Amino acid sequence: MSSLTNEQTTASNDVIQVNQEQIRNHVEDVVRASVEETLNGLLDAEADQLCQAKKYERSDARKDTRAGSYQRKLHTKAGEVNLKVPRLRSLPFETQIIERYRRRESSVEESLMEMYLAGVSVRRVEDITEALWGSRVSPSTVSQLNQKLYERIEQWRNQPIEGEFPYVFLDGIWLKRSWGGEVKNVAVLVAIGVDREGFRHILGVCEGAKEDTESWRGFLRHLKSRGLKGVQLVTSDKCLGLVESLAEFYPEASWQRCVVHWYRNVLSAVPLGKRRQVAAMLKAIHAQEDREAARKKADDVITKLREMKLNQAADTVVNGLTEVLSYMSFPHEHWVRIRTNNPLERIMQEIRRRTRVVGAFPDGNSALMLVAARLRYVAGTRWGQRRYLDMDRLRELETKNATEKISVGVNEENSTSSRT
Repeated sequence: MSSLTNEQTTASNDVIQVNQEQIRNHVEDVVRASVEETLNGLLDAEADQLCQAKKYERSDARKDTRAGSYQRKLHTKAGEVNLKVPRLRSLPFETQIIERYRRRESSVEESLMEMYLAGVSVRRVEDITEALWGSRVSPSTVSQLNQKLYERIEQWRNQPIEGEFPYVFLDGIWLKRSWGGEVKNVAVLVAIGVDREGFRHILGVCEGAKEDTESWRGFLRHLKSRGLKGVQLVTSDKCLGLVESLAEFYPEASWQRCVVHWYRNVLSAVPLGKRRQVAAMLKAIHAQEDREAARKKADDVITKLREMKLNQAADTVVNGLTEVLSYMSFPHEHWVRIRTNNPLERIMQEIRRRTRVVGAFPDGNSALMLVAARLRYVAGTRWGQRRYLDMDRLRELETKNATEKISVGVNEENSTSSRT
């Protein structure tokens, strides 16, 4: 009896066991075939609607006739399907299905481009596409996609700058490129700005052979030709040739030397054991309530530095004091965010992180494209959609200054008349 039960159990197990893999494949094939049949049915229905008659139907309302079809593959969640896209003899056949496919294709293309520009090798891109979409993308396809991306980036990089930007931040980043078998440096110059509503924008990015006068002049010319105007304050490090070029293109704008970079320059002439004390003294200058108080505090700091036998550091403070107090002519509520280049430095850190995996670029244009691609991505995130400054404070200050200027002019005119 026991042996009979075991035999029955074994037989039952044999009956119940199925090949799960075969069932899964069969279901996938059925779903894929169903999706393919449905999409082709929709294409035929759209063609009938355009022709105002079904295939082979005789009708006085007919506007066009069929002219065969062509094959097109479409990647769907159910897998790759074959579409039979109808051709019409005279009317153009524009289907919403193909439009949806094109938009999805565009998103796939952008993903491939970003992977490549982020430093992923072509072989790795091929492996990723095979894992995600079931088909490999050839190196020539990646190259073609990059050309499309370069065109879009160039269009974005050269689009007109609309509106006014009272605050502008400038900086450059050094990248490596291969040149004649040698690895050399190439500079990429970047500008961001805060508009009259308080939002940040990526204003421009250009390649510079190096951060010198000619490079900055070319970059500022590029910004001005695209419409950058209303600049009141430019914040940057003391780059070679930048200040001179700024005076040429934006003579009415003030220049603010980045306070953090200035601190580093001063502290580089201070022994390690005294840097904490000197740093506190420098910060006390910028903790004052106005420019006059800051200058008085700076005089005390200079005297103290000379007493500490730190003459080189004292000279650096004397030479750069005016350059690091320009921000005090603007609203007090803006001081913390306009006296340093930190708004741009954070973006530069992200760019360095993304370019580090590349190593040396094949040329300067590739470096420029990767930086521009990342900046374009940043511009579309919350970074550019969040209000950075309350610009009502600047408008109030502008109104106050205009009123005082008119008052001074009237007083001078009355004084002249009385003397006459």
